[in-house]
Amino acid sequence: MGRLTNKVAIITGAAVGMGAEHARLFVEEGAKVVITDLNETDGAVLAKELGENALFVKHDVSDADSWADVVAAAVEKFGPVTVLVNNAGLSGPEAFTADLDLETFNKVVAVDQTGVFLGMRAVLPGMVEAGGGSIVNISSAAAMAHLAGSPSVAYTGAKAAVRGMTKATAIEYGPHNVRVNSVHPGAILTPMAKNLMDPETIEAFAQTLPIRRFADPREVSYTVLFLASDEASYMTGSELVVDGGRLAE
Repeated sequence: MGRLTNKVAIITGAAVGMGAEHARLFVEEGAKVVITDLNETDGAVLAKELGENALFVKHDVSDADSWADVVAAAVEKFGPVTVLVNNAGLSGPEAFTADLDLETFNKVVAVDQTGVFLGMRAVLPGMVEAGGGSIVNISSAAAMAHLAGSPSVAYTGAKAAVRGMTKATAIEYGPHNVRVNSVHPGAILTPMAKNLMDPETIEAFAQTLPIRRFADPREVSYTVLFLASDEASYMTGSELVVDGGRLAE
């Protein structure tokens, strides 16, 4: 306990799923956490569950002004932001490239790629002023290879862009003691996964993995926790894959 004591974190897309588990674990480990999401109902419930060290702010990650509001709320409530977890994501449809309309493509990219850029841009000045910080960008195993079952070129392309943006920003801000790393989850048993696949499909897919099961969301959260903590103080520009060995095959 206490691995994030004195840290102030913003976690996007944190009302449910992996983001909610990140928030729970961060608070357990001593962080003060700003939970952001467009889902006001579940976000507010989670903040109440987590108590005085959590704050919910309604937030559209694709909107620059919304980012300014989130950072201002975090600073006012808890102090300078020292950790950002860019977790919010949109899968989009399973569609071949020629069948994907531009509006849908842009919507996925706005959340999965532009939202990450806007988040980093919003917190970096404060982290530099504070003497350092940690940014954890949630990408995907699909950023390494277009895996069967990945939603579309929009999702795969945006998640691959997050991988590249992570490295570029890590190089730029390393001299300021701001670390930037990415996490690449594979098959995670989130509420979204359960909604998209029936139990039989989930089990059949799990049997194709070297570790023959889906991950619990908290298994990703522990990786995010490590990168956010001072235990990862010499890691930047790195990518950690949490996929049960799928990419090793």
